[in-house]
Amino acid sequence: MPDDTAHHRWLDPKLLGAVSKLEFKTRKIVEGTRLGRHRSPFHGISVEFAEHRPYVPGDDVRHVDWKIYAKRDRFFIKQYEEETNLAATLLLDVSSSMGYRSDAGGLSKLDYAKFMAAALAFLLIEQQDAVGLVAFDGGVVKSFPPKASTPHFRALCAALEEVRGGERTDLGAVLDRAAGEIDRRGLVVVLSDLVDEPGRVLAGLQRVAHRRHELVVLHVMDGDEIDFPFRGAVRFEDLEGDERFTCDARDLRAAYLAALEEHCARIRTGCRELGIDYMRMDTREPLDVALTGYLNLRARRPR
Repeated sequence: MPDDTAHHRWLDPKLLGAVSKLEFKTRKIVEGTRLGRHRSPFHGISVEFAEHRPYVPGDDVRHVDWKIYAKRDRFFIKQYEEETNLAATLLLDVSSSMGYRSDAGGLSKLDYAKFMAAALAFLLIEQQDAVGLVAFDGGVVKSFPPKASTPHFRALCAALEEVRGGERTDLGAVLDRAAGEIDRRGLVVVLSDLVDEPGRVLAGLQRVAHRRHELVVLHVMDGDEIDFPFRGAVRFEDLEGDERFTCDARDLRAAYLAALEEHCARIRTGCRELGIDYMRMDTREPLDVALTGYLNLRARRPR
């Protein structure tokens, strides 16, 4: 077999055993795709006028709008949009339910989300955007502030390799914490199976969005969760609790699928109302297709 090691130099060598599953398709997308420059809603000294705000002591008087002062006898500062590098934070769910995989030879939800996080981090750092990582279950497991360097990317990869499935999800609480701790406005990408009450998830997302971050929710699901292909007597176990029960799967399937659709619809609708991009990912889908879908989602976002 040909030696493919050279094609994975963009990743930390410690990760090669896992991330080599991305193979050449994702590598080609990573090499051939760039998100492009971001027109930011953040204000700085640049070329395109955005809005006025009242003057406060310490503001540079060069940016006072004297025409407004002549009309209203009050000082206002001109604010501008700027072409700026992005600060992105990847919120990765590592709770126990993310460890589920329907195919023994396939990827778990957590593996799938890790690979997506690594690919997104590479894309962003390649265009000199800063990327941070918060891995969480019921609380924060690992945290890296956003930076834009190759050593930082390698540190993220090492962290992704090391992190394992943890405890019960508390996505609402983690989003609350993130809303207060992510200082620089930017992109926040949530990679999770969203096993939490939709109202809590949306309340947490709303608090992050209130800080004027751009949000993307990547809802990672296994094929078993989507299709419920079980037949006959099946023993089900709660991956985030102690509940276990055995039943005829045929009797449960219709109710389960209806509940799943209601759960996803509430989150999808809530995200749309909050101006948050939502995308469902199926772990049966090739990673290059999922990554292309994400990039298309970003490309359609109004600038």
